[in-house]
Amino acid sequence: MRLAILTSRIRVEEKLLIDVLKRRAIDFEIIDDGELLFDLAQTPDSWRAFDAVLCRSVSQSRGLAVSHVLEHWGLPVFNTAAVTALCNDKLLTTLALLRAGVPTPRTMLAFDEAHSVEGIEQLGYPVVLKPITGSWGRLLARINDRDAAEAVLEHQETLGSYQHHVHYIQEYINKPQRDIRAFVVGNRTICAIYRSSAHWVTNTARGAVTANCPVTPELDELCVRAAQAVGGGILAIDVLEDAERGFLVNEINATMEFRNSIAPTGVDIPDQMIEYVVQSIETRFVTSAEANVLREEVLR
Repeated sequence: MRLAILTSRIRVEEKLLIDVLKRRAIDFEIIDDGELLFDLAQTPDSWRAFDAVLCRSVSQSRGLAVSHVLEHWGLPVFNTAAVTALCNDKLLTTLALLRAGVPTPRTMLAFDEAHSVEGIEQLGYPVVLKPITGSWGRLLARINDRDAAEAVLEHQETLGSYQHHVHYIQEYINKPQRDIRAFVVGNRTICAIYRSSAHWVTNTARGAVTANCPVTPELDELCVRAAQAVGGGILAIDVLEDAERGFLVNEINATMEFRNSIAPTGVDIPDQMIEYVVQSIETRFVTSAEANVLREEVLR
């Protein structure tokens, strides 16, 4: 088996994945997504040499574009381009969760300032304004009153790109100064952490402190349902705790960071990721071989 690791730069996560591949004696190659040149009509022999690609691009746009091309050429990509596209877009993620009946915070969508304010006031202050794309808790705004709403919306309309003219408005969940990040690999929640912070944004990129979160049957069932709603794979599920409604799935990440989650959970997350890729490819080979045998029997 030979794997390609597609990445923008080698972070701690990629180093940990490389350690697992070396330990398992799996052949691999690191590929910089910024140095690629594709002739879309031809599949290079260099890519035919890989059995699968693990996408670890920091750039959402590059990672998704390359995944589409490689799948067009018949290469298995983890996660798939379809799953990545859903998870990269908060609107598409929310719609997928709603279709699957997965509980999620109430969300409004509007396209100008006046209707955005109307939606905000239907939800009631405070609310959270989010860009539909982005990560690491950037460009989130908690809106506490109408003056703040009008000011932030005006800035988005005037200074933002076209994505910021789609106003994604979410109810504010009064969580207990923490949220939950759960890691789903295949059909199992392998571990979860609490991310605690005095700030209302509880991303570890913003300084949140991590601790182990027990994976109860309830949490496992919810997170696996959420993962399946977007197509499944190797995913991080962000969950909020509401005093009345219980767990609410907030967002799903298709290219998850995990460096701060190994020690508190005691789970070898990169090993679990590689194991999933290996088993998926082996299953693909077996299924393909069985199909060939069946085809030959039919032809006889």
